[in-house]
Amino acid sequence: MSRVSLEGKVAVVTGAARGVGELLARKLSARGVKVALVGLEPDALKQVSGRLHSDSDHWHADVTDHEAMARVAGEVRERFGRVDIVVANAGVATGGPFVDSDPESWRRVIEVNLIGSAVTGRAFLPALLESRGYLLQIASLAAITPAPMMSAYCASKSGVEAYAHSLRAEVGHRGVKVGVGYLSWTDTDMVRGADQDDVMRELRQRLPWPSNKTYPLGPAVDRLVEGIERRSGHVYGQWWLRGMQGVRGCLPAVIGTVGQREMRRFADRLTGMRTGLVGAGGAADEQQRTTLRK
Repeated sequence: MSRVSLEGKVAVVTGAARGVGELLARKLSARGVKVALVGLEPDALKQVSGRLHSDSDHWHADVTDHEAMARVAGEVRERFGRVDIVVANAGVATGGPFVDSDPESWRRVIEVNLIGSAVTGRAFLPALLESRGYLLQIASLAAITPAPMMSAYCASKSGVEAYAHSLRAEVGHRGVKVGVGYLSWTDTDMVRGADQDDVMRELRQRLPWPSNKTYPLGPAVDRLVEGIERRSGHVYGQWWLRGMQGVRGCLPAVIGTVGQREMRRFADRLTGMRTGLVGAGGAADEQQRTTLRK
């Protein structure tokens, strides 16, 4: 599939204050893309925007807020004149046994990762239809294979994968391409935050190779940029994820068997595990919601 030049294009990246979103914004900017950064951390977004090579701006918004995202979409179009690329990247995570999980944190993972992605798509699709643009939905290895102790995250990423596939069929004839980006464990604040829990870290390390490794952020984001250039339907942040598609039908049974064995191994260490959102992004989300409740 041939690549298209990104020079002069306008891209919206959600969850752009850190991690995948921040580095993706920088790499797109280096290719001449005008970038609209969206997230919950205005100070961090301002700093990211100030480091970009091309014209950029930033917006403070919760991706689950329909009115806020509609406002952002209007302001981005007014600021840049068009929208060519949207990357629905904003996401949070929590871990631990479902039976002991905090209901509010569990629900929030679904709201941000799944509902927030749909709200983002709803807000920006009119502009993408005008430009015959490209929407990249960030999913995960968690969409391909289930995993114990990650029920909310797996459910949310399976959901966004299905949502993006459905959307692709709806808008393709109107010139809009929809892609799904898959990432394994990648060196971000979210993964480092999850690794602060000994059980979560050890459980991940006991996964079969190559899914038991944490991969560097740079090469994964390079692959996302290549996918955007090609307007790809599927983008794999790590090379081996493509091969997982061919065996995904067998994975629930395998994980069900192996997962039970591992849960028995860790059974006496599960009490008292942290149940909130993980990483700096999770902390920012919790702070935002606390502020709104006051």
